[in-house]
Amino acid sequence: MTQRELIITRIFDAPRELVWKAWVEPKHLVEWWGPKDFTNPVCEVDLRPGGAMIIHMRGPDGTIIPTKGIFHEILEPERLVMSSKAFEDAEGHPQLEVLNTITFDEYEGKTKLTLRAVVVTATAAVAASLAGMEEGWSQSLDKLGELLVKI
Repeated sequence: MTQRELIITRIFDAPRELVWKAWVEPKHLVEWWGPKDFTNPVCEVDLRPGGAMIIHMRGPDGTIIPTKGIFHEILEPERLVMSSKAFEDAEGHPQLEVLNTITFDEYEGKTKLTLRAVVVTATAAVAASLAGMEEGWSQSLDKLGELLVKI
């Protein structure tokens, strides 16, 4: 597969420090990560360059999708760069790897969040998940917006 890129921008009516915290603190991340009707029974974050993130998403059908990430760049509360890997095969090799760059900009008293997701690796086995990546991120960011009005 050739490299793909997804860019989504959202304006949240919340200070960027709060949007940042919702993105990096497990107690908040667990509430919004993943598409609609997905939950996260495991959510761990070691927020430092080289630190890991582990999230197990549970789909509506009960299927668990483990996702592992590594933080590459952390510039609080402006920029976060992390890779994520998911859909391991029988030998433990991820079938999908994405490099995510998230920027948090102040915008008229609100926060402009821009997500840039670049697909590094994707096998044919994850074609359906890749096809739904934009919708999945959009639903996740919808959930983030709902959470921000509560915290």
